[in-house]
Amino acid sequence: MIWLTWRQLRGSAAMLATVLVVLAAVLALTGPDLASGYSAGITSCVQDDTCGRFFDRFFGAHDSPFMAASLIVLLLPALIGLFWGAPMITRELEADTHLLVWNQSVTRGRWLAVKLGLTGLAAVAAAGLCGLMVTWWSDPLDKSAPEDLALMAPLVFGARGIAPMGYAAFAFVLGVSVGMLVRRTLPAMALTLAAFVAIQLAMPMLVRPHLMPPVTGTFELVQANVDGISIDREEGGGEGESMTIRLRPAVPGHAGAWVLSTGILDPSGRTIAENDAPGAIKEVSTTSGPCAPTAGASGFGTCIAEVNRLGYRQQATYQPLERFWPFQWIETGIYALLTAGLTWFCFWWIRRRLS
Repeated sequence: MIWLTWRQLRGSAAMLATVLVVLAAVLALTGPDLASGYSAGITSCVQDDTCGRFFDRFFGAHDSPFMAASLIVLLLPALIGLFWGAPMITRELEADTHLLVWNQSVTRGRWLAVKLGLTGLAAVAAAGLCGLMVTWWSDPLDKSAPEDLALMAPLVFGARGIAPMGYAAFAFVLGVSVGMLVRRTLPAMALTLAAFVAIQLAMPMLVRPHLMPPVTGTFELVQANVDGISIDREEGGGEGESMTIRLRPAVPGHAGAWVLSTGILDPSGRTIAENDAPGAIKEVSTTSGPCAPTAGASGFGTCIAEVNRLGYRQQATYQPLERFWPFQWIETGIYALLTAGLTWFCFWWIRRRLS
């Protein structure tokens, strides 16, 4: 059974191995230069306090390979479920070759165990290797990425660490389970992809924010969490009468945090803006002083200082960057439990229902 399963797997396994070797070669050749460029830039920017501009330039110069490498890791589990999991049993059922194997003293349980074990281990190993290689290579870019592409951001989190191993194992067994139920290859592939994508979207939206209790804090408004200031003028081109502040999804002093919600509190503690909505502040003069249009860019700091003096604050609920690895282990464990549940279902179905 092991030899037969390997013969069925070796073509797609060789193709995947080739892709991983090419990816490893590219990352190994470019990774050291990327790390040295980041290290040199950090050393220079700390001396003249220009690290913000360095981060923008550094990430902007490598954003395309950053997104490409992350996309490869995100797509690999889905492709494993689509092309390894879904057809593995359905092609046997459609051709009735499973009956031939079962009639040669090979039990159903052993037949399924070898197929799941050998192919599943190959899938997990490939996804784990791919995820860890990209995690090593992208470390300088993860440290300089904007808030929406930081390490804890949903799009990036799933392409780093050990989580891709859990995704690959689950996608593979999900494809096998769907194939056993549907018994047709193309419908099984389509349903596997739809189900996996739905679960991958639900995890960061509904589950991951609550893996550990989020932190809620109140912070002064500073350049790190203020996206911009604008002046609202009267209709007809009159003088500016109020000022609005738009926040960015960031928390001062907690770089790389995953901000779940953010808002502006007025001096009484009432929320006047949430997330992307701007907050109007009417107590600050917009016709004179540091927040007047004539103050220009140089008045940004003093204007924010005036807003803070009046008692306006940011309130944010977030998951700090320090929870990245705990979240990785917890989420991988969740997918491992889902994989175990689907594996049990496969053995139950093949013994009780499949013929």
